[in-house]
Amino acid sequence: MPSRKLVLVTGAAGRIGSYFCRHTHDTYRLRMLVHREESRDQLASLGEVVVAGLEDLDALKRACEGVDTVLHLAANASASATWRELLSPNIVGTYNIYVAAKSAGCRRVVFASSIHAVSGYPAERQVHEDDLPNPGDLYGVTKVFGEAMGRYMAEQEGLSVIAIRIGGFASVEVARDPDRIAAMDAFVSDRDLAQLFRRAIDDEELRFGIFHGVSDNKYKRLDITLGRELLGYSPQDDFAEYNPSLQALAGMRRRAHSLSDGQSSGLRDDL
Repeated sequence: MPSRKLVLVTGAAGRIGSYFCRHTHDTYRLRMLVHREESRDQLASLGEVVVAGLEDLDALKRACEGVDTVLHLAANASASATWRELLSPNIVGTYNIYVAAKSAGCRRVVFASSIHAVSGYPAERQVHEDDLPNPGDLYGVTKVFGEAMGRYMAEQEGLSVIAIRIGGFASVEVARDPDRIAAMDAFVSDRDLAQLFRRAIDDEELRFGIFHGVSDNKYKRLDITLGRELLGYSPQDDFAEYNPSLQALAGMRRRAHSLSDGQSSGLRDDL
């Protein structure tokens, strides 16, 4: 039986990181990077905990030793953050993680990008994975940097990178809140995002890719076709099934506006 992959999770004490670690410590050997000593106790039962800052390249190189995949979640995730607040964690820190992973011989980095990398597109436009970046704020700009740095590392340095543009991460319980209806097109449940991360870690074929991290919502701001086709992503949740304001729509069949709707064809008389 092959040994379990060693996965380094940065930002392991955060909402996304802690959920992932709690639900995958039996699947992977986890090394969890946190920047506060007090976070150690809450994670210690799940694997190895390392306390280090993203600005410390030497410490990151040591943390990456023996690692198969780095799941890089640590960042300042505030959409209203200033450049001064974003520069160290999101630019310097992201650069350091890529360099540390390459230096240590890691196979892959899974980079936590964000819907903010493309939030500059009009709200009514569905964004596809191959659309050009269009950040709606400086936080999104830093995520575009991470995607671009990842492509450079994959194509020029030989480090496999998969970027996941994460939508509105929340539990199913949060989705049931009528006041959260504005999140209906970007919602990604905790278990769906964890599944997508696992797919990205386990894939052995891709050199580089950008995929969208939203659930199978009836209305999707981000298209997930490539994730389904290339990673086998199979989300289980749909915001409309949980939110009381949308439950009447959840069971409705969407029309394709084509012959698949059961319409007769004008061609039939001539066949």
